[in-house]
Amino acid sequence: MKILSGIGLVVLLAAPAARAAEHVTLTDGSTFDCVRRDVTGDMVRLYLTAENYVEIAAKRVALVEMMPDLVVLEQPKPVATIGDMMAKSGAEHRIDVDLLASVIKAESGGQVKAVSRTGARGLMQLMPGTATELGVKDAFVPEQNIAGGTAYLDQLLTRYKDDLQKALAAYNAGPGAVDKYHGVPPFRETREYVTRVILEYNRRKMELKTKLLAAR
Repeated sequence: MKILSGIGLVVLLAAPAARAAEHVTLTDGSTFDCVRRDVTGDMVRLYLTAENYVEIAAKRVALVEMMPDLVVLEQPKPVATIGDMMAKSGAEHRIDVDLLASVIKAESGGQVKAVSRTGARGLMQLMPGTATELGVKDAFVPEQNIAGGTAYLDQLLTRYKDDLQKALAAYNAGPGAVDKYHGVPPFRETREYVTRVILEYNRRKMELKTKLLAAR
């Protein structure tokens, strides 16, 4: 802050306008925030914007404060949650988010860096070959993994005409096994997997129904 008067005031007013805004206080206590000032004789124009100004006698200026440049900080983008990613992929493929959540729970327990003994990776446990076919560059990136896994599940549901049991069995054991046995193959792991996903899916739906009834 610098108080100006007399000759010093005139010299500063005649100086080129600074980039920073200036807070000008008049002798009567009035204040103006201006982007620049122009002096003509004993008059000064205080530009409130690039075009609009107030013209006053220079001797009325009691105080000029240089204001720092305003820095507009870029607002951080909201971080997408796993739920957001499932909602996005589910909407794109018309697959219930609760079903995706149930598959993720059964596949990886929600562990982003999960790797199975067979090499399946990420939340929805994509095999490297399948991930490549689906355009997934990094199966450990949640958004890519969920997008790829959802697209794959969509393909299987379409293939088996929305038969959820067959689609889930194919997700676990591969379409070849489902086609060979004309349904859920007689593999203990696959049958337990299908049951686990469907039970979790039903649990979520029942929980939602209970919440909706309680809200009435």
